[in-house]
Amino acid sequence: MEIPAFLDRKLTRRFETYDSDQDGFIERSDFEQAGSRTTAAFGLSDDDLRARRFHEHLLGVWDHLSAVTDTNDDDRISLTEYKRAFALRLLGRPESFDDSYLPFLDALVAVADHDGDGHLGVDEYVRWSEALMNLRSADARAVHARLDHDGDGLVSTDDLLAAIRAYYFSEDPDGPGAWLFGPLD
Repeated sequence: MEIPAFLDRKLTRRFETYDSDQDGFIERSDFEQAGSRTTAAFGLSDDDLRARRFHEHLLGVWDHLSAVTDTNDDDRISLTEYKRAFALRLLGRPESFDDSYLPFLDALVAVADHDGDGHLGVDEYVRWSEALMNLRSADARAVHARLDHDGDGLVSTDDLLAAIRAYYFSEDPDGPGAWLFGPLD
């Protein structure tokens, strides 16, 4: 499968958000750093049950991602390997996203939902987006506004999962998924 130009740009952007240390590779340490930044941003200690569950699921995403993309077994993923996995449809199935992302998103919301209402307000959304993905505050606010379909100021796990699916499977440049990880260069 050839990767369409729009998806290619989105994959490059997503790769950049995974690459915490910006060394051009995704490694387990990138996920560990991002997880630590995120739980610290919400004031959770390492022994907090929500923090432990979040770290477990985040590293589960790493395990899944590396298992299907690290073709040369060097324990890191290059942009070429990442994109090749999509071209070969190893990652490009909606059910694979649901299976790996839904438990992760539930764990993320448990950490980021500071007021416990089951949804992410704009400040909660901005805080986790900055910590986990190094997303700029203004970009995270714009993403939240796009995901807040009913204008109530809240985003649910279902909204996040739908946006993730749209990010990878929709060619709509104005859809909420297109902006999930900030503007595309």
